[in-house]
Amino acid sequence: MQLTQRSKFLLLIGVFALPVAVAYLAYFGWRPAGHTNYGDLLEVAPLQQTAGTALDGRPFNLDTLRGKWVMVHVGASNCDAACAAQLYLMRQTRIAQGKEQTRVERLWVLTGSGAPEATLLQAHPGLHVWRPENVAFVAQFPAVRDRTEHIYLVDPLGNLMLRFPARVDAKRMMKDLRLLLKASQIG
Repeated sequence: MQLTQRSKFLLLIGVFALPVAVAYLAYFGWRPAGHTNYGDLLEVAPLQQTAGTALDGRPFNLDTLRGKWVMVHVGASNCDAACAAQLYLMRQTRIAQGKEQTRVERLWVLTGSGAPEATLLQAHPGLHVWRPENVAFVAQFPAVRDRTEHIYLVDPLGNLMLRFPARVDAKRMMKDLRLLLKASQIG
């Protein structure tokens, strides 16, 4: 079968136009089924106003946690059942990372006054409990404005980047963190 000049021309156009059309579809809405992240990606932005105090009253700047992935819970010091469940999940997610758990820190950002119960803190060794110096710090976490408690993830460069749902699926959260640790060349 012999191709005519017109057929050759159309075939040549198709070879160059097809990748452009596929790229356009991929960029503007079509997502393959292999979408892997569970948490909501946030507009990556560095955390500001990171000065504050640790629970014991000593100054503590969150910049000291740079180089680590940080799971963050933002909430009041009177920890209800949902708060306790999130702190537990953060601890277990970190432990589940095995030898990589040293790359992950946990942070409870206290809003308001008061101190958490000592028994709760004893159940979570290594948890950083921190109160910001400037209350505007809390406004950087999107859902906190809606009074919904989520678990957030801060990357090793100090950027707020990911938010897990308020009612989080533990296995999917652990998978997200494992994939990030595997892919990350920093922290």
